[in-house]
Amino acid sequence: MLEKILNQLNITALNAMQQASVKAAQTGKDVLLLAPTGSGKTLGFLLPLVLNLDPASKGVQALIVVPSRELALQIEMVFKQMSTGFKVNCCYGGHAVKTEKNNLAQAPAVLIGTPGRLAYHIRHENFDESTIQYLVLDEFDKALEFGFQEDMSYIIHKLLSLKQRYLTSATAMDEIPDFVRINQPVEVNFLKDVKVLPNLQLKKVTSTAEDKLNVLFQLICKIGSKTMLIFCNHRETVDRISDLLIDKDLAHDIFHGGMEQDERERAILKFRNGSIKILITTDLAARGLDIPEVEYIIHYQLPYTEDAFLHRNGRTARMNASGTVYLIMTDEEKYPFLKTEIETESLSGKFSPPKDSEWQTLYVASGKKDKINKIDIVGLLLKKGGLQKEDVGLIEVKDSSSYVAIKRKMVKQVLVKLANERIKNKKIKIEIAM
Repeated sequence: MLEKILNQLNITALNAMQQASVKAAQTGKDVLLLAPTGSGKTLGFLLPLVLNLDPASKGVQALIVVPSRELALQIEMVFKQMSTGFKVNCCYGGHAVKTEKNNLAQAPAVLIGTPGRLAYHIRHENFDESTIQYLVLDEFDKALEFGFQEDMSYIIHKLLSLKQRYLTSATAMDEIPDFVRINQPVEVNFLKDVKVLPNLQLKKVTSTAEDKLNVLFQLICKIGSKTMLIFCNHRETVDRISDLLIDKDLAHDIFHGGMEQDERERAILKFRNGSIKILITTDLAARGLDIPEVEYIIHYQLPYTEDAFLHRNGRTARMNASGTVYLIMTDEEKYPFLKTEIETESLSGKFSPPKDSEWQTLYVASGKKDKINKIDIVGLLLKKGGLQKEDVGLIEVKDSSSYVAIKRKMVKQVLVKLANERIKNKKIKIEIAM
């Protein structure tokens, strides 16, 4: 079964951390998995979980508790790609409770969710928690940081049939709270092996505090049409940079905790499919998001701790790829975690603003609940929209909507041709995803 799953994921072999994780889980003891962001922890706990699932068993067998909606959706996507035949469902704030309750009526083998929403479903008896034998607390350090102790304690207290607990963290933990009830876990620690990646280039860009926005714009122009994450410490700063880029007519998106859930999902989706190359964000995007390899990280504001610095940088140079990290700093700024001299990047010269991506995202107002799938959408675009296969990029189908990346130059043509078309005898609304 393991070989079949790896084939589905287009993976030839597990990395050392994943192998150690599977081996630890096979002891039957509780497991503490410590590994940095981007190292493949999701597969590290999903594989042993799947190998323990019983096809003949009814009810929820495994519960995966995560600190963010984005991480829940990412894990669900990986699980579905594994094509195990087991049902999986996702529960999180901002998602329709009625939809989740209907999904839970026929219990999934694996349930993934955020603490608050899972606690809600348990309190309202929307699923039977007595059948759960395996518990995963993913990014547990982040869950504690977000203040989910009370909900997690309530959930764990209700799980009376647990055989194994699996706790993952991207930072070392001095102490695990008693409410977790983890019992002499087997520790799999890969933090010490990937503290600093040798192919991660750090570069400093000096600026006065007043001129930071202009310096950032110059740096973006110098980097050009590459993928970049711009990190800030505050939502207000994200919005201020966004205003500048709007004035400069530069395609980008933003991501922070003050946005509505569907806005956040759409921003990540467009970044993932290549429609936008620039994402401005807080530390919310430093961990637990399913986004592709990012070529450049820009610290518009440096974080306050080394852990946060490493997590941000972990979005590039992942799994031995190369990446560049820019630090925009004044001469007065000093950070204890910057222990070495950092090369200064010159912004002298003239650079043109980067061009828009060759891709653009279309919104389709139909999804899984309308029995729409990727094949339906591809068929419509090719047969009725006049596109070739190479004109169609990443497609993502949600509960009540779908998103598809197509070549930007073909967008007008497609919208005209599909204005009155149908999928499965239903007229569909298609427009540019904003």
